Parts: sequence; C-alpha cells; structure tokens
Amino acid sequence: MIKNRCLIVDAYNLFVRHYVVHPAMSKNGEQIGGIVGFYNNLTKLIDKCNPTDAYIIWEGGGSVRKRAVYKDYKRQSRPVKLNRYYEDIPDTLQNRNYQIKTLIKLLDCFPVTQLYVEGSEADDVIGYLCKYKFKTRPKVIVSSDHDYYQLLDKLTIIYSPTLKDFVNDKYVIKKYGIHPENFALAKAIVGDNSDNIPGVPGAGFKTLVKEYGHLFSNSDFDSNRFQLFLENDVKMENSKKKIYKSIKENESMIERNFKVINLDVGNLAHYQINKIEQKLENNEKTYNNINIHKLLNVNAINSIDIYNTKIIYNRLLRQ
Repeated sequence: MIKNRCLIVDAYNLFVRHYVVHPAMSKNGEQIGGIVGFYNNLTKLIDKCNPTDAYIIWEGGGSVRKRAVYKDYKRQSRPVKLNRYYEDIPDTLQNRNYQIKTLIKLLDCFPVTQLYVEGSEADDVIGYLCKYKFKTRPKVIVSSDHDYYQLLDKLTIIYSPTLKDFVNDKYVIKKYGIHPENFALAKAIVGDNSDNIPGVPGAGFKTLVKEYGHLFSNSDFDSNRFQLFLENDVKMENSKKKIYKSIKENESMIERNFKVINLDVGNLAHYQINKIEQKLENNEKTYNNINIHKLLNVNAINSIDIYNTKIIYNRLLRQ
C-alpha cells in the first residue's frame, strides 16, 4: 500500500467517456450513463488505489491563457455526441448539463474535493497540483488525455479510462521513445488535431525519435528551454535533413504550440491559484447518506450501488 497517495480526476474527460457509451437510463427515461459510469469508475479506482484524498477537477469554461496564445485553439472541436448506441435518443446539451449538474451535487455529499477554476482547463489546474501543491506526494491522475504524459515521474502515474490500465513513465518511453519531460516539446512539434494545433509538416513521433532520439529519450534535456533544441542539440550536419528544415521554418509555431501544451506552474493567474488554495484550505470531507439517497430518488437514478460506495468512501474519511 502506497502511503499519502492522492487521486486527481480530470472530471469532464472521465464523464464524457461514459456519457457517450454507457447505456444506463433512469426510471423517468432520462439518459444517465455519464453519471453512473463516472461513479462506478471513481469508486473502483478509490478501492484499487486506496488514496488518502481525492480531487475532482472540472473545466472552468475554457482556458483564457491558451486562447490568448493561440486564438484558434480547439476552434474545430466537434460537439460531444450523446450515447451513440441509441439513435432515437436526442443529442441535447440539456441532457449533458443535467447529468453534470446532478453528478456535481452527488459528489458534494462525498469526502472528495471538487475544483472549478474559472478561465482555466482541468489540465492547467492538475499541472499546478502535480508540479507544486502535491509535488512530493504519490499521485494518480485519471484521464485519457495524452497531454498528462508530461507529468509522469517516479511519484506520478496515470489511469487511462480508454486503456483501462495504469500508465507510467516507462510506458511512454517504451511506446514513443520519448521521455515524459520532453513530451510537451515533442507534441508541440507533432501537433494535436483534437485541439486544432497544427504540427510541423512531415513530423511525427516516429520521425522525431528516428532523427533526434537522443534528445527525446534523455531525461536531462530541458524541454522548457526550446532554443537548446534548435541551437545546441540539432547539429549542423543535420541541416540537410528535410525534417530539420521543416522545424527551422516553423520555429515560431512550435514555440507557440509549446506554450499552449506545456503544463507549467506559471500557467495560472494569481486569482486562480488563490481560489485553489482557498478551496483546499477550507475543504471539509463529508459523507451525507441522507442527501445521497434524496438526490438519487429525486433524479430517479437507481443504477448506483450506494452500499458498497458508502464503504469505500467511509474508508477515505478514516484516512
């Protein structure tokens, strides 16, 4: 058992995964797959990881910082589709918001800390928690977003709902040939279509590793100092390579991408950090059995195993 471990959940990422595929319906005929799937996944993870505390991080209405750096960030993002297995169920923003609102109310009755920081995305908040607030503590991040790979180290692992397994720094090095400390820079070069971030033409992870593997597999390489990559580590004998020319031609774009992708402590404004600190300082862990049953009854949710959930969360309270 790992002592003093905390569980940090990218809430919307976990919710959406279940929202689009989980078939659960309420007694009233409402689609509640996001609520039930999230709940079941969370309780299983608490049972398996046995954390001292758990943090549920919600999106704060989009990142003001990232939009300021790159105005087209996530501009082409497609709307989340409701359960794809049920064509007769309308894909409505109303249902999604209903599920999120209900889930937040339910989680308020449990000994977990929910964070919503306006003007930020969950990854910036989680980056702050991992790199500063909980830097010396064992951590489990719950998300399928590969951007979190840059946070992996000896104390930090990721549970991927997509892989249904845990990911550590060794996994990333083996799969991509890239050390987690350099993952943000590599992704800044490759780009990310899901966030509408363009990459260098002809550059992929395999190409980078093939041409500059010594850079991306070396944990001593300082990915925060981008100029080192271009000026010191990429030698003149590489100047004839097509990929080198592409990187040089797109230097400003890569630097911009890196500012968007890199999860650094300085990404949050002072007022956002203050809100996080105040929430953590004033947080009271509670387990309100009466309110839970009342909420489940009001929302006609009958797919959550409250008995086993209570046992798991009571164990959290005793930490």
